[in-house]
Amino acid sequence: MSSSTEKESRHNSFDDIEAKPKLSADDVSYSEHDGEKVLYNKAPDGGWKAWLVVLGSFCGFFATQGYGYSWGVFYSEYQSVYPGDMTALSWIGSLWYCLCNITGPIYLWMGSKFDDRYVLGIACITSSLAMMLASITNAVWQLYITQGIMSGVSSSLVWFACLRGPQEWFSKRRGLAVGITMAASGVGGLVFSNIANACFETLDYRWALRILGFMQLVLIAIAACTSWRLNPPAKNVPFIDFQDWKNKKFIIHFFVHFIGNFAFYIPSGFIPSYAKYLGYSGLIGANMNSVMSACMIVGKIGVGFLSDYVGRFNMGVFCGLMACVAHLAVWLTATDQAGLWGFCAMYGVFGGGYIAMITALTAQIVGIERVDSGTGWAFFAWCFGGLLGQPVASAIVDRTEVPDYDGAVIFAGVLFFVGACLVGVLRVIYGGFYPFKRV
Repeated sequence: MSSSTEKESRHNSFDDIEAKPKLSADDVSYSEHDGEKVLYNKAPDGGWKAWLVVLGSFCGFFATQGYGYSWGVFYSEYQSVYPGDMTALSWIGSLWYCLCNITGPIYLWMGSKFDDRYVLGIACITSSLAMMLASITNAVWQLYITQGIMSGVSSSLVWFACLRGPQEWFSKRRGLAVGITMAASGVGGLVFSNIANACFETLDYRWALRILGFMQLVLIAIAACTSWRLNPPAKNVPFIDFQDWKNKKFIIHFFVHFIGNFAFYIPSGFIPSYAKYLGYSGLIGANMNSVMSACMIVGKIGVGFLSDYVGRFNMGVFCGLMACVAHLAVWLTATDQAGLWGFCAMYGVFGGGYIAMITALTAQIVGIERVDSGTGWAFFAWCFGGLLGQPVASAIVDRTEVPDYDGAVIFAGVLFFVGACLVGVLRVIYGGFYPFKRV
């Protein structure tokens, strides 16, 4: 009897869907989930609601990832506030870079239990509170807890909630939508770097943290108000979903992300201190970080737009190789301002474009119905590089009495080359050995 009622209820629910006049066969797709067909709305690729989702995601990335891009300015300032070992101070940023992706494997489960608006609401409070508490600390270990751990976990909640929306609401223009969203990190880095440096010059680092906390409170609140779902959350989701690991292409994609984050934040973390090492002022170092962030805006949006026509895999390979060239041919040989400005501009465009592309590839590799899980696992891979990338680079710089940045630059450049090669493997799997094919 209950089986009959269940079938009738399911039949009626599908009748209700079919009865909606605006819904056609082209507007939906089906996917198998737990042995049953699940109905998914196809991405509208536009409309005011879709673009508001992008706007909210932009604000979330601005507030959290923008801080990550400006960390190098704080790192340089902390070397004056807490003189001593560079490696000890680098762990503040490394904890944040690691933990801002820590909820990845469980995010699909979280999404099935809690609305993104509630998750972002919690993150709104804890992220701003972390910065306020960091502003009253008096020791490095206290910054580990506040600016590193507490802020990092809060940013993780924002990251995945804001990254899912643009991928779900856009298909043909997904590269552009994701590029715009991720460009917010560059905008935030540009703004926060200059605000922080102005506070260092006129007030102190404590006020820089307080202002950052207030800005995060407002921006993440906007993200929470515009975080709408196109499709209902999945049901019967395990706490950790390992299904993506059955996809061999996804395993390669995972290692693209794994390798990428060991290198990605080295420039933004070390350019300000490298500029000081060459004898330039803190303002010059902050401005270099700002230019890098500004060029990332151009790179993420521009590369995202081009990828919708040229192919996301093609642009991913190209940007990865150019980021490698920027390190090994430009930064490695730079001994004056001109060389450093050139590196910041070049890396901003192609490093930012590379990250936007490998992010946009996730939905293409796992399918839109598994984009939450795939994105969670892909960026969980960033935890390892986030935790170890800058301390390893700092250890390389500190291995001699006179700071040696060349080893750290080579380390980052080689990793970008390896990452580009792995994206190239995926490009061949999807498109074959046809260099001019749009893939």
